[in-house]
Order: sequence, then C-alpha cells, then structure tokens
Amino acid sequence: MGVVKRTSMNVDLDLVREAQEVLGTQGTTETVHAALREIVRRRRLERLAQRDFSDLDVAEIRRWRTETRDWAR
Repeated sequence: MGVVKRTSMNVDLDLVREAQEVLGTQGTTETVHAALREIVRRRRLERLAQRDFSDLDVAEIRRWRTETRDWAR
C-alpha cells in the first residue's frame, strides 16, 4: 500500500454495502480501497488491450512480464 492519509468523506452507505457484496469486502475503508484498485486495474487492462504487441519477440515479452509482475497485483 502506498501513502495513507486519514480523511473524512461523505459516502452513500447503501452504495458501500452493495459494493461490499460485489467485492467481498468488509468495512468502508477496505471497500473503498478495493473499489479504487479495481478501477485502476480496469484502466490498465483497457490500455493493455489497445497495445500492439506485433513488434515483440519472446525475449521482450519475458522481460516485460518480469518488470510488470508487481504491477499486476
């Protein structure tokens, strides 16, 4: 986890409860963090899907996988 800042937010508790069901989380903080991670993950996947990999060879793909292994978590 990166830098954490304690803050106050007004949140729709019905929406939090629904998100908890979808994400399988407990507590507002865990749910907000999971939702933010999911949005970032989806954006990264969208960018990845748009990338043209035709210029990559096997060695380049292996190097890329190693460099991005932590990113995917």
